[in-house]
Amino acid sequence: MIKIVVADSHPIVHKGIKAYFRDSTEISIVGKALTASELFSCLESKMVDVVVLEMDLYKSDGLAVLRRIKEEQPGVRVLIFSNQPEEVYAISSLKAGASGYINKKEVLSTLRDAILKIASGGVFITNELAQSIAFDESTGRPRRMFKKLSMREVEVLKMLCDGKRNKDIAFELKINEKTVSTYRSRIMKKLLVRNIVELVRKAQSIHIDSF
Repeated sequence: MIKIVVADSHPIVHKGIKAYFRDSTEISIVGKALTASELFSCLESKMVDVVVLEMDLYKSDGLAVLRRIKEEQPGVRVLIFSNQPEEVYAISSLKAGASGYINKKEVLSTLRDAILKIASGGVFITNELAQSIAFDESTGRPRRMFKKLSMREVEVLKMLCDGKRNKDIAFELKINEKTVSTYRSRIMKKLLVRNIVELVRKAQSIHIDSF
């Protein structure tokens, strides 16, 4: 039996996943978390095989939470379950140590398939996403030509799109505001935009293969 913890800020998500797996003989939900602190409490007190992690966990940066899981619980596999743009955030998640990425638009049977695959040591993304980002399943890594934004730049981009100020971003990422400004300028240059409005619009419609 695969033991999972679901970390998501939305109670309705927990209810839906719990209902789907209630009678499962393959997967058991051993914990749920609405916040990062609740998640790490679960990981400290329970035996967990897979964490199903939302990218936008309450008051937390999903990539930072992912990195901490891999540092503190390297044997735990992480599946990102998010409604963020896959073409950008899937790559960053995989680079940060996730074993899979699926969008919340997928049916729950896809979530089951993803959990089973990564619990057995595999890497999971949908066929559509694989084609979009040219994911190399033989190596488990995105192809080099799709790495224009660094993982840190994607983190900053996501926070900017969430409306956070440089000061807030600096605090969350534990860097100074000048460094945030440097990242911001670098991102805008790479994405060929002139201001924050264009940046947000670009991020909402972006495809990796347009980089």
